[in-house]
Amino acid sequence: MRSIERHWERITPVSALLYPLSLLYGAVASVRRAATTPVRLPVPVIVVGNLTVGGTGKTPLTLWLAEFLMARGRTPGIVSRGYGGHGGPPRRVLPESDPLACGDEAVLLARRSGCAVWMGADRVAAARALLAGEPACDIVLSDDGLQHYRLARDIEICVVDAARGFGNGWLLPAGPLRERPSRLASVDAIVLNAGGGNARHPSTGSFPPGPARLAMTLEGRDFRNLLNPGQLAGAESFRGKRVHAVAGIGNPQRFFTHLQRLGLDFAAHPFPDHHPFVASDLVYDGSEAVVMTEKDAVKCRGFATEMHWELAVDAVPDPALGELILGKLKK
Repeated sequence: MRSIERHWERITPVSALLYPLSLLYGAVASVRRAATTPVRLPVPVIVVGNLTVGGTGKTPLTLWLAEFLMARGRTPGIVSRGYGGHGGPPRRVLPESDPLACGDEAVLLARRSGCAVWMGADRVAAARALLAGEPACDIVLSDDGLQHYRLARDIEICVVDAARGFGNGWLLPAGPLRERPSRLASVDAIVLNAGGGNARHPSTGSFPPGPARLAMTLEGRDFRNLLNPGQLAGAESFRGKRVHAVAGIGNPQRFFTHLQRLGLDFAAHPFPDHHPFVASDLVYDGSEAVVMTEKDAVKCRGFATEMHWELAVDAVPDPALGELILGKLKK
């Protein structure tokens, strides 16, 4: 996947060759959407998604939403596709669930959110199972559900990576887009994830009028030991050590850039998104510490040693997002 992604950043001979397939992809997607009858649940649904392939910060924002709503007396539940899992009928995801069976993002949501998480390729079926299993649930959060049109939604939030934007602006497979940028005109909020930096892709300067445009950063400074979760360490603990950083997420560079801002000196090891880590992936000559994302850590706990650490990050969106959500829910 990494090789084709290089051709998504700009128009190249390879992406131009694939462009006819992008036209076909767009036509099929449009027909499928037109033929879909949305199913409405008895509780409000908030969808968090994006237009592009790869990580934009959807899962951290979903975690923020869960915390935000619980702090205001709501009882949210989360549905996830369970990307990286083995599919099948809807199933409950627990903090101790196997990420290879349920998906790394779903397990991370179960561990961090404090609310019920159900996974399934069919979001409607997953949401119905969630509501049947959790009668107190009064709002459903759909992680990465923007294109799952069968699930009717009350609020749509689209997260955009500020640094990567929409790439060359073409649909899959010639570009990174699942849908055209014009789709943004119908969402309730566009959340521009700057991570912790200031880089802005040119394509992020031409959003359609209408939706709220809000900023978000990802913040995190404390590393947690995988073998001893109660042990925390700051970046200064790794200075002078031979550190290796691994990242099997949609945008590994964002993680590496975050580490650089914390002052870490390390060797970077990017892996494909949702990579099924094994113990040998974390073995490096002379290594004194291996740091990774939370999403990767859920797959590495079974073979972790005292030199393995995860960095927890939290989404910090513009406070106006919370006000927008509360206002929409009152209608």
